[in-house]
Amino acid sequence: MKSKSAVALMTVIVLMLFLPSCFAALEWDVLKTLKLKDQPLDVAFSSNRNHIYVLNDKGEILIYHPNGRLLDKIIVGKGVDGIKLVPGSDVLLLTNGKDKEINIVRLDFIQKINISGSPYEGPENAPVVVAVFSEFQ
Repeated sequence: MKSKSAVALMTVIVLMLFLPSCFAALEWDVLKTLKLKDQPLDVAFSSNRNHIYVLNDKGEILIYHPNGRLLDKIIVGKGVDGIKLVPGSDVLLLTNGKDKEINIVRLDFIQKINISGSPYEGPENAPVVVAVFSEFQ
């Protein structure tokens, strides 16, 4: 019985020594580097991957396109020390530890649509409202 156990143990040891070790590999690439003028305090990435929100030490939220182009800036004040994005929405949670506040901010991105040369009925400068119904059940 002892010899069978010794043979089994020796077989396991020999296999461990001669079988190649396999380590998982990780490859990574820097996709883009954003050069900022001011120190970043916090960052959030939109769930639709269209916006990067950077809170800086001047009390501004800089909104970048993932390609690195600055799209807009929101002045929130120097007291804001953190940002979080509510998953699946354009709602930011702005934390202010000093004043013990959380501001809930909804962002509405306005898209310009070029309609020059398109046919129209009525006054050329009439206001237009586009309603989007996104929840159909």
